[in-house]
Amino acid sequence: MSRLVQISDCHLHADPDARARAGFPLRQLEAVVEAVNRERPDMVLVTGDISNDETAASYQLAVGTLGRLAAPWFWLAGNHDDPALMAESRELLDERDLDAWRILMLDTRVSGQPHGALGPEGLASLAERLEEDDRPTLLVMHHPPLSVGSAWIDALGLEDREAFWQTLAAFGQVRAILCGHVHQAFASHQRLEAGEVAVYACPSTTDQFLPGAETFAIDEASRPGYRVIDLRDDDLETWVERVDL
Repeated sequence: MSRLVQISDCHLHADPDARARAGFPLRQLEAVVEAVNRERPDMVLVTGDISNDETAASYQLAVGTLGRLAAPWFWLAGNHDDPALMAESRELLDERDLDAWRILMLDTRVSGQPHGALGPEGLASLAERLEEDDRPTLLVMHHPPLSVGSAWIDALGLEDREAFWQTLAAFGQVRAILCGHVHQAFASHQRLEAGEVAVYACPSTTDQFLPGAETFAIDEASRPGYRVIDLRDDDLETWVERVDL
């Protein structure tokens, strides 16, 4: 068995003392990192929106804080991020292996837009990558590829989701998808001819969004958290942990 942890949506500012709507992003990320270390993961994936202000200083804070993780960690860009600035602080990779599993990191960011898309080139690249290796595969992306049940979030998800699922329909090795963006615990699935693909999101390390809300709303009663994913030979088990502040 191998253990992954997903953390997401840190929304750091250049100012380490900056406040979000319901807390302090840097302090909360520090608490999450401390809790994640107790899980003893083999790898940590950070699924976007590292920064809230797209500054080099915010990414330097992120690298300094995430560098306290006791496991290798990897990140991808969200709609609030500047990939060029991220890459100056730490490399952006598009694939990792973890024992029998293959992990593909997908770039769904659309410059200047809150929604996501892979686009024709991204979808073609995904198909090529899946064609070359049939090991059990976990896809990691920022924008959710299906409805999460909140009208305002669903309008800002993966815009070309139908084409995305059509692409996956030809490949049976994709077991699950991890996404960020939604600032809440979420689990669902998509039925394809080759079988079901599970879709998971995790709480933000900062503000939580109210599940089921028609318009933007913060869930002030909820706490920051992360998702644990235990990978076995051909399946996985996953759950969400919350962090007391």
